[in-house]
Amino acid sequence: MPSFQTPLTPRAYSCACGRPVFFRNSECLACRRALGYDAHRGALLALDPVRGGGWRQAGVPPRRAARYVRCANLTSAAGCNWLLPAAESQAGHSLCLCCRLTRTVPDLSQPEAATWWCRIELAKRRLVSSLVGLKLPVVPKTADTDEGLCFDLLMPAADGTPVITGHANGVITLDASEADDARREQRRGELGEPYRTLLGHLRHETGHYYWQRLVEHTAWLEPCRALFGDEREDYAAALQRHYAQGAPADWWQRFVSAYASAHPWEDWAETWAHYLHLVDTLDTARSFGLDGERVELSYERFSEALLHDSGDPDAGGFLHLINSWMELTGVLNELSRSMGVHDFYPFVLSGLAVRKLHLVHRIVHSTDA
Repeated sequence: MPSFQTPLTPRAYSCACGRPVFFRNSECLACRRALGYDAHRGALLALDPVRGGGWRQAGVPPRRAARYVRCANLTSAAGCNWLLPAAESQAGHSLCLCCRLTRTVPDLSQPEAATWWCRIELAKRRLVSSLVGLKLPVVPKTADTDEGLCFDLLMPAADGTPVITGHANGVITLDASEADDARREQRRGELGEPYRTLLGHLRHETGHYYWQRLVEHTAWLEPCRALFGDEREDYAAALQRHYAQGAPADWWQRFVSAYASAHPWEDWAETWAHYLHLVDTLDTARSFGLDGERVELSYERFSEALLHDSGDPDAGGFLHLINSWMELTGVLNELSRSMGVHDFYPFVLSGLAVRKLHLVHRIVHSTDA
């Protein structure tokens, strides 16, 4: 398994002019040089145009520089700053890997649709960059790749019929109105959720997808049943019960969130989302020289005794990850309170929730063994 002292997906970048640039930038605001993100290198590159078309990384001798094409969605409402290798363009692709995952774009003739699409794609690019950095399979769903992944971003119907956000056999459907901050906050309050974001939705739904890819027909199924429960429990009945009765009073002792208590599949998806939260946030912190080990805040650390029966020879590496997370988020919560906003991380992790996160961690890193 990899070391977590260095980021899996770096988040700190600089332009050829030396100024800092950021993940969403398509142009350096200081020198106006074009920028593009290479997902497979995990790098935001300063670009120079190539004679005859295309782009190459600035500062690299032309004979050694890879050639790129900028995603066609750069000039659409999606505003994508990702790059395609020239070979993909020659194979007929005009969209980057992340944009090719979107099967259905919101109806852009509708009010707010373009703004919502832009926000969703920005969150999706953050998600996909992490998935690629973790070396997870990210393959667009096509007629000849049934195991692939795609996103349908749908507008609410004119008659008020709601769009149901969810996953089915590699198709993630998202209600595009979740990109409306006011509506999303209203729903968060109505459902009593401490946390609700576009990125959180996307991470949760990919958890259902990766259950099918990494768990369902593998040797990991029985270990998952032992920790998360038997997913063969009637799913529709479990959700109906959850919405009628709510989570059990002691849910926090066993689950990462109240919704995770609804059904083993939801427990897995919520835990998966939490794992992506912590890995990407720690990657970002470490990219800028900040680590939970360096903050002036001491928590009672999770010990190896918690994972003694896991059979994982690198349990200590995971414990370093989770303990760094707890210390970092403690400080970030205090910073949020200083600004008078919701806690950055409004959750408390029990020992059992950490054991579940550890199993997700092991499954994720078994894919690049």
